[in-house]
Amino acid sequence: MRIALFTETFLPKVDGIVTRLRHTVDHLQRNGNQVLVIAPDGGITEHKGAKVYGVSGFPLPLYPELKMALPRPSIGYALEEFQPDIIHVVNPAVLGLSGIFYSKILNIPLVASYHTHLPQYLQHYGLGMLEGLLWELLKAGHNQAVLNLCTSTAMMEELTAHGIERVQVWQRGVDTELFHPDLASMDMRSRLSQNHPEKPLLLYVGRLSAEKEIERIKPILEAIPQARLALVGDGPHRQALEKHFAGTNTNFVGYLMGQELGSAFASADAFIFPSRTETLGLVLLEAMAAGCPVVAARSGGIPDIVTEGVNGYLFDPTADIQDAIAATVSLLEQKQERDMIRQNARREAERWGWAAATSQLQDYYQKVIFSKQLTTHRK
Repeated sequence: MRIALFTETFLPKVDGIVTRLRHTVDHLQRNGNQVLVIAPDGGITEHKGAKVYGVSGFPLPLYPELKMALPRPSIGYALEEFQPDIIHVVNPAVLGLSGIFYSKILNIPLVASYHTHLPQYLQHYGLGMLEGLLWELLKAGHNQAVLNLCTSTAMMEELTAHGIERVQVWQRGVDTELFHPDLASMDMRSRLSQNHPEKPLLLYVGRLSAEKEIERIKPILEAIPQARLALVGDGPHRQALEKHFAGTNTNFVGYLMGQELGSAFASADAFIFPSRTETLGLVLLEAMAAGCPVVAARSGGIPDIVTEGVNGYLFDPTADIQDAIAATVSLLEQKQERDMIRQNARREAERWGWAAATSQLQDYYQKVIFSKQLTTHRK
């Protein structure tokens, strides 16, 4: 198959969507497909054998790490030259609209996928009044597609409730070699805890942005005076967070990549994830693959991954933070229980390799292409 993949974010940016896409592109190419990635220009022209067509853009005012790339005619020429069998638009917003447009013009079947819970993000940027309008725009875009994919059953139900049609789940995936309990190291633990490896170590990994609600970790940290907190990642909310956590045992680590990131997960005592806006929370699977016990909000796609008291802990994000504090304290105090959670978390993650997730996606593509051929033949 020849697959044109439109995305609003790609390498060198680091986030859950990019992680999924780079593994997906890698496995699609390995399976003998040809992929063309159309994305905001990041200086990358190739990834794992797939051509990357960069479209120049400008940084988003609220989120400078994200580039907004506007559709242009040259995209149409690139598609005509590539001759895709299918177009897949990831999080259609701006650049993705040209994917929808060219699927109509060139009569190529269209798949769309939903990864970022944008309507919920609006509340964190003081734009909650636009939520209804945004759902209408999302519905209009996604309902152009033959198939809409999302990353959890909770999101499938929510999209359907908002009028988005033909929705299926695209299963989760994680790199179980890169994220592994064997990568635990005293050196990494010392680095994360600022030379206090003997203290309980709490970890957060992800974007430092308002919608992640990282401030909610502070009461947990304060309830365990000996604990240290490592925040791995970066983003537009970093300065505000540095002020918020001033005077606490918090280490702003910045980005970690590859084996260093795997080691960070494996070396911590608990992964704290308070966000209520996750469609899946890929980073949770990475923590679990590394055997790091998870304490996360019972929200969005998270309960699809975390089974309370079996492979992690869930807390009620609408209540005060006492649930999360109690779960974290219990986890740190009971070594036997923590070891059991670690083993179960790893076992859960081992079920979700990227090869299986990509194989499922290929099946979806083939069904969409076949149904298009059938319709054309009948005409």
